[in-house]
Amino acid sequence: MRYLPLFFDLQQQSCLLLGAGEVATRKLALLREAGARVEIVARELSPEIQAQLDDGTVIHRAETFAEAQLDGKVLVICATDDAALNARVADAAKARQIPVNVVDDPAQCSVIVPAIIDRDPVTVAVSSAGTSPVLARWIRSRIESLLPPSLGALARFMGSKRPAVKAALAEVGARRRFWERFLDSAIPNQLAAGQVTQAEAAFTAQLAGTPSHQGRVVLIGAGPGSPDLLTFRALQRLQEADVIVHDRLVPEAIVALARRDAERIYVGKCRDAHSVPQAEIGALLVRLAQEGKIVARLKGGDPFIFGRGGEEAQVLANAQIPFEIVPGITAAAGCAAFAGIPLTHRDHAQSVRFITGHTQNGQLDLDWAHLAHGRETLVFYMGLGATRTICQSLIAHGLPAHTPAALVEHGTTARQSVRLGTLRTLPDLIDGAASPSLLIIGEVAALHAQLAWFEGNPDAAPAFRAESEQRRACGLAEAA
Repeated sequence: MRYLPLFFDLQQQSCLLLGAGEVATRKLALLREAGARVEIVARELSPEIQAQLDDGTVIHRAETFAEAQLDGKVLVICATDDAALNARVADAAKARQIPVNVVDDPAQCSVIVPAIIDRDPVTVAVSSAGTSPVLARWIRSRIESLLPPSLGALARFMGSKRPAVKAALAEVGARRRFWERFLDSAIPNQLAAGQVTQAEAAFTAQLAGTPSHQGRVVLIGAGPGSPDLLTFRALQRLQEADVIVHDRLVPEAIVALARRDAERIYVGKCRDAHSVPQAEIGALLVRLAQEGKIVARLKGGDPFIFGRGGEEAQVLANAQIPFEIVPGITAAAGCAAFAGIPLTHRDHAQSVRFITGHTQNGQLDLDWAHLAHGRETLVFYMGLGATRTICQSLIAHGLPAHTPAALVEHGTTARQSVRLGTLRTLPDLIDGAASPSLLIIGEVAALHAQLAWFEGNPDAAPAFRAESEQRRACGLAEAA
C-alpha cells in the first residue's frame, strides 16, 4: 500500500491553492465542499472562480508565490502548468511538513486527492496512487451505482439511534447483530421513501425484541437484455435479496449480479409451454415473503408493461405483503434505440402504441381497423409467431403493404440482429428467428438503415453487421 487512506477535517481550516484554470476550479469546489477557507495565488482568475469570492471563504492573491503564503496553512494544492513552480512550492511545503498535492505529478505529492463518492456523512474514496486517475474515476462510477442517494439519511438515522441501542444492548456482539438485522430489514427502504414515521416505529419494535423482520417482495424490471441497462435501484435491490425469482427473458448475466448466497428460483415461461402457472408464481412470492425473506422478482423489460407485474402486485397487496416496484427499460424503448429506430419522429410518427402479439387459442383479437390508420408506430411484444397474421391483417384493413416493418431479435445484446422489410416482405424474412424478439411497424422502421449506430462499428458483434444491404434494401426499395 503506497498511501495510507485518511479523511482530512478541513472545516474552517486555511488551505493554499495555486492556479486558476479548469483543474484549479475543480479543486476549489472540493475544498469548499469540505468547509475549508481557501487562499488562491494566481495572476488572474477565471470567471468561475471570480464568482466565488463573495462569501469570504475564498481570498485571491494576485501575486507570485512566496513562502510566507504557507503560514498557517494545513494543506497546499498546486494546480498550475508550471512544473518548476509546482516543484518549488512542493519542496517548501514539505520542509514545513505541510501536506501538499501537485496535480498530475505523484512524485511531488505528499498527499493525493482520490475519486470521491459523497453520501454525506458517508464518504467513499478511491485511489490508484496517482498512476491512473481515469481508472479511479471508472471504479468510482461503478461504486456509485451500488450506493443509493438515501445512504446519507440512513447513516444519520443510525447515528441518532446508537445511544438507544447501546443502552438496550450492553454486549458489543449483540449490538453488531442488531445493526446487521436492521440493515436487512425494511427500515432502510422506508427511510429512502421518506417514510420516517414508519421507520421509527419499526426500529422501536425491533429494538424491543418484537419480531419485525417482515419479508417483502421487489418487482424488478431487468430491462431488455443488456446488464448495462439495469437501473441503479434494480441493482441495489437485487443485491439485497435472499431469493431471486426470475423469468426466462432475464439473462443469466443479470441473475449473476445477485448475492452469491441468494437462492435462485426459475419460473420462466415459453410460448405454449408454461413451466409454472401464474397463480403458483403469486403464491410462491407470498410464501417466501411470509417466511421473512427479501424476494427479488426479476422480470424482463418493465414489470408493468406486458410483464404481469400488476397481477402479482395485486396478489401481494391482497395478502398484505409489503412490495416495491422498480421500473425497467421496456423492450420497445431499449431494442428500438439499439436498432436505430426512433419510436416517434416529427416527420413519421406522432404516437406509439405497445400491443401484445400473444395469441389466445391461435387467435389474435385486435381492433385492426384502428391500428391500420397510419402515422403512428406499432410495437408488438411476443409477436414472433403471429408476424404473418399481424402483417396480413394490417394490410387487409388499409395499411399500405410497403409500410416498413422490422423484427429485432435479442435486442440490446451482443446477439442482436434486425430483419428489415415491409408488411408484405417481412413474414418471408424471419425464418429461423428466435425469441425474444420485437416487431416494429411504421415509417420509423426505415430509419434503421441510417441510424443503426452499430453498422460499421468494428467493436460490434458480428451479428450486428451480418444483416448486410440485402435486408435493408428488401424493405427500403419497395417503400421508395
